[in-house]
Amino acid sequence: MSIDFKRLRKLKSNKWVRDLVQEHHLLPQDLIQPMFVVEGNNVSEPITSMPGIERFSVEKAISEIKKGMDLGINLFAIFPSLEPSLKDESAKEALNKNNLMCRAVAQIKDAIPNAPIMVDIALDPYTTHGHDGVVINDKVANDETVDILTKYAVLLANAGADVVAPSDSMDGRVIAINKALEAEGHKDTLIISYAAKFCSSFYGPFRDAVRSTQTHYVDKNTYQINPSNTNEALNKIEHDIAEGADMIIVKPGLPYLDIVSKAKEYDVPILSYQVSGEYAMMKAASMQNMLDFKRVMLESLLCTKRAGASGILTYAATEVASWLQE
Repeated sequence: MSIDFKRLRKLKSNKWVRDLVQEHHLLPQDLIQPMFVVEGNNVSEPITSMPGIERFSVEKAISEIKKGMDLGINLFAIFPSLEPSLKDESAKEALNKNNLMCRAVAQIKDAIPNAPIMVDIALDPYTTHGHDGVVINDKVANDETVDILTKYAVLLANAGADVVAPSDSMDGRVIAINKALEAEGHKDTLIISYAAKFCSSFYGPFRDAVRSTQTHYVDKNTYQINPSNTNEALNKIEHDIAEGADMIIVKPGLPYLDIVSKAKEYDVPILSYQVSGEYAMMKAASMQNMLDFKRVMLESLLCTKRAGASGILTYAATEVASWLQE
């Protein structure tokens, strides 16, 4: 007897069979928690544009990292939020060996030696004009920026950072950082490149969090990727891998899952960054009872895994990890 009809819904009939055939899973160790640090003691500053997210003084950040590690989170990405008085046009504070980030990394590693710490390598938190590099003659200067970024990466590796993550979009910065780390004896420091960083409108709340405002009329389109371009993103990924990047970040996340999927062709792990605007939209909609935050967050992260991401940076990492433990 020939059978030309099949009940596909059989595999959905009970929870045990749905669990058995589930193709992708989200785990706490897939998550990376971004955190913002500020000067001071016992400081927790709410970020208005990112409900539920705060800037922390270092000892508060240490407590949050311990909490995240207990929940199984594998990596913490630290960003500085500086006072305006420490910013200038040339990002001089980035090369201060005693700057906030160097002290924060050293104090975290002193308190929790096995805490895995990732640091962002870009100049926008340090510049008055808000660009990821120095502006010379009304242009973001590539080579001069790379020189500063390379020195900054070495300073943070000296402080104890496990991962340096260049997010500046300058040409040649991965190979320059790679050579400098090798020369300084940091042979095990990972380089995770924001190779596929698009010039996106989803970054707004992050700029609030690090108190970075773009005041110069130079456009970030002159160095970040056009959101319409696939081949450009893949070309930048290929270049950064050739220069020694150990992993690649695609940023933003959900709107660019096609890039995550295509980037799986390469032989390095691909991470996705669920950026501040994505988080803020889901949180704001849930606060208006338009969406269930837990359900949409878990769905979006699982879809990111399905697209091929090995890991995900999300501001909800600790919260999600606690849900997954349940």
